[in-house]
Amino acid sequence: MNLRKNMLIGIVAGFVIVAAFVYATGLTKLILAPFGSSTEYKSSESATAPELATGDWINSEPLKLNDLRGRVVLIEFWTFGCYNCRNTLSFVKSWDDSYREKGFTVIGVHSPEFDEERKIENLRHQVSSLGIRYPVVTDNDYQTWKAYKVEAWPTAFLLDKKGRIRWMHVGEGDYDEAERLIQKLLAETG
Repeated sequence: MNLRKNMLIGIVAGFVIVAAFVYATGLTKLILAPFGSSTEYKSSESATAPELATGDWINSEPLKLNDLRGRVVLIEFWTFGCYNCRNTLSFVKSWDDSYREKGFTVIGVHSPEFDEERKIENLRHQVSSLGIRYPVVTDNDYQTWKAYKVEAWPTAFLLDKKGRIRWMHVGEGDYDEAERLIQKLLAETG
């Protein structure tokens, strides 16, 4: 009887220790990222988005967020080897096609996970083969990733016309919510 009791206590204690470690290190965000997690911010509590770091641009001349004021901007952190990133692509490309002429700009920030993803020629090939027509900037040194405090691929930020972060999403999903917010922000004045 004591052996069973001790084993049960050991299992429970082990579970508590692992759960505490996962929570304390922030790993819960990474574990839950594939399932999706969104945060919407009111305009009054929104922070201005950090400027994009210098990188190589594909499909565009270098862009500055200050120059995009008056447009709604979606910034998506991704990497071409990420399965979850590829699953979001059809939605991001669709929004670019549907709303670009209405004042919407998509910027893909390519923050590589593996060495082959750091090579610009590999990225150019993938952008072309995936049919991505919106601007993509390299973030090989993770300066933009760190400025936005990104922790997982994919992570998207939706900026209003004043350059404030109004929505953030980690992982896949919430596509209807994202499109609703794109439409809402496009309709806002100012």
